[in-house]
Amino acid sequence: MREALAAASDALQAAGVDTPRLDAELLLCEAAGWDRARLAAEPETDIPATAARRFGELVRRRLRREPVAYILGRKGFRNIELAVDRRVLIPRPETELLVELALGLDPRRVLDMGTGSGAIALAIADELPTCEVVATDTSVAALAVARANAERLQLTDRVEFVEAMLPPDAGGLDLIVANLPYVAESEWGSLEPEVTKWEPREALLAGPDGLDVLRAAIPIAAGAASSLALEVGAGQAAAVGELLFEAGFATVETRPDLAGIPRVMVGRQ
Repeated sequence: MREALAAASDALQAAGVDTPRLDAELLLCEAAGWDRARLAAEPETDIPATAARRFGELVRRRLRREPVAYILGRKGFRNIELAVDRRVLIPRPETELLVELALGLDPRRVLDMGTGSGAIALAIADELPTCEVVATDTSVAALAVARANAERLQLTDRVEFVEAMLPPDAGGLDLIVANLPYVAESEWGSLEPEVTKWEPREALLAGPDGLDVLRAAIPIAAGAASSLALEVGAGQAAAVGELLFEAGFATVETRPDLAGIPRVMVGRQ
């Protein structure tokens, strides 16, 4: 096992993968049906032939810079595990800020706009059992993933899914949360291959400055909810703050991520 992990890690590092050893370990555990504790406790264990072949296949996929989450078909997000594939973005740790914000506000009715895999909506439903949650998306494919995740997590009775940016009868919401596309076209070429080659482009790109989708969504959301929380890209906080003020939100605040980057903008009526 030790030699196989070392060889896979070296190959992944040479291919430009940021976390070669971690990725090699995750792929080996997937191939062999082991947990990572066994890798540390029994480094000299032989890998069964079938598992070794499977491990090789998974490593080759990672060498093509396919994200580990897509290879494994799952990604952890707060207290839940989500099924993910190329129909949806892979949930990021910084997006958990939107869930933390919702927990602090303790809303009665919340809407997750552009739900994708359902990560935000399902995490809120999981952690706020008295909250009524609606999740929307304009992508039929993404909604299929989100609904399947809700069913697997036994949260179908807690979250309503709607194919739209905002349901036509939306109103009286305490909070709208949204991780909408915010990548500028000029930034696309600088992103990692894991993003540009594998994740859904339409869930990321938002015009020349990355604000096209937010410009459309903010005025719509302003008429439906007393508070709006948006994930934004680095350097976009000031511009999004102005959009929130222009839409009629009385106060605007910024929440930084763990790196200190202004990551969530909150508008309150």
